[in-house]
Amino acid sequence: MQRIYSRRYGNGFATCLAAVVTAVIAGTAVAQTTTDVVVPVLPIPQQPFAQPVPDFIGEPATAHPISAKPVPEDPFLAANGRSGIHLDAYQSDTYPFSGPLGHSPEVTSTFLFAECGTVTFDKKGRINMVCFSRSGPVLRLHDPNTLETLATFALPAGTSGQSDFSAGGYFFLDQNDRTVIPTRTRDIWRIKESGIGYALDHTCASDLPGLIPEDQSILSTLPDSNGLLWFTTSGGDDPSEEPALVGTARPDPNNDTHCTAKVYTLPSGESISKSFAVDPDPSRGGVFIVSDHQLYRFDAAADGTPLLTWHEKYDRGVRIKPGQIQQGSGTTPTLMGTGFITITDNASPQMHVLVYRRGAKIHKPRLVCEVPVFQPFASATENSLIATNRSISVENNFGYRSLLSTVFGGTTEPGITRIDLDDDNDSCNIVWTSEEIVPNVVSQVSLATGLEYTYTKDAGPDATDAWYFTAIDFRTGRTVYKRLAGTGILYNSNYSGVYLGPDGKTAYVGVLGGLVRIHEER
Repeated sequence: MQRIYSRRYGNGFATCLAAVVTAVIAGTAVAQTTTDVVVPVLPIPQQPFAQPVPDFIGEPATAHPISAKPVPEDPFLAANGRSGIHLDAYQSDTYPFSGPLGHSPEVTSTFLFAECGTVTFDKKGRINMVCFSRSGPVLRLHDPNTLETLATFALPAGTSGQSDFSAGGYFFLDQNDRTVIPTRTRDIWRIKESGIGYALDHTCASDLPGLIPEDQSILSTLPDSNGLLWFTTSGGDDPSEEPALVGTARPDPNNDTHCTAKVYTLPSGESISKSFAVDPDPSRGGVFIVSDHQLYRFDAAADGTPLLTWHEKYDRGVRIKPGQIQQGSGTTPTLMGTGFITITDNASPQMHVLVYRRGAKIHKPRLVCEVPVFQPFASATENSLIATNRSISVENNFGYRSLLSTVFGGTTEPGITRIDLDDDNDSCNIVWTSEEIVPNVVSQVSLATGLEYTYTKDAGPDATDAWYFTAIDFRTGRTVYKRLAGTGILYNSNYSGVYLGPDGKTAYVGVLGGLVRIHEER
């Protein structure tokens, strides 16, 4: 587990963050949050020695809605745009609703001594998110307007003491507003909120911990088109001895600690570091998983056993590039329309965007296209692709080696590229490339505004570290506006995401210090 995830949250992340926080606000004490104690909302501290930088660059946007086929709703997930880090079962990273257009957006934040990587919204519009700190992961309920803490629920800290993206980074909110979370104790917890706080609703405690080796963690979990709960594991410290697992778990309605579990073992040497995608249409189905060697489609047998439908090897490259967690694809698979799926490889000298036909049986080559992106020897991504049924957006994270890559004025390699499927569905082409610099965030697109929302950091000035919430015209690649989120290491997104609130006027960014809110009145 530490081998795969330490690049994201472990290997000194918690210690470094604690030291930074102590240095910035030495002597400040923050009360431990409980469900019945109101904790004041404190803003995330700014970089003490930052030079003045513009609060706003550019101009307000005019909405240009994107014409795209809607992603089908999954009946076992919260509504699209509210359910998880990549927003829907397709992992499309597209919102059906609006986001800020840049009309005098105001920025507020809440300082939580933790990085809040995944943000979801319940039916009341409240924020449910998992935050990682030195003491372990915590599920948090927040007011979307004031950012006030409404409830917290401590998740298992595990035995390693590491802060990694397993154990809550890839949780989802289900159709009944329950959070379903993999834990560091190799379990899956379902947690409900009753109006007075969080409560544990169901676990698989009597089944999964004994089925999964101790040096593996459950990375991600999602329901398929029939409601069967799928999960993936990381692979062991030595994947040649203990490769990653693909599994299913069916909760027992009569026993709140029991699940019927089945697993499939990947080939020797293969590990997993990303989430996976599901087609919620039962007429098509399919669960799509990427390892550090291959792209897979699985379907379930009648008893829930994972069945391998097809697999495709890709160019996994020769090394872990700076900006990546492991050698191999850095992208969660993303479904496109009714027939395609897209990932990146890890080829040298340039990474490729790959598009495949995803059907169980096809009459053409499975690989549709492979498009090289960004500059030779300076291309890598560790974030999911954004995709509609025809268009893909990929960002360049090359150069993000650690938190130190973006301090004292430093930054990473530039690049965001849009790629479209051609009309013949047998090839692809590059539409535009932006030179914006996106060190690490999960970017998102609003189909309603036609804007791609991301989080950028230019070099300097001097030792100043200014982080901007940035809106890009998805039609042209032109940067429309940038709003300063904050300065300093506590505003580093460190592989967290950009999220749009269901009110259509607010965005949120998870950062090392907590959560940033960007809101406009219009």
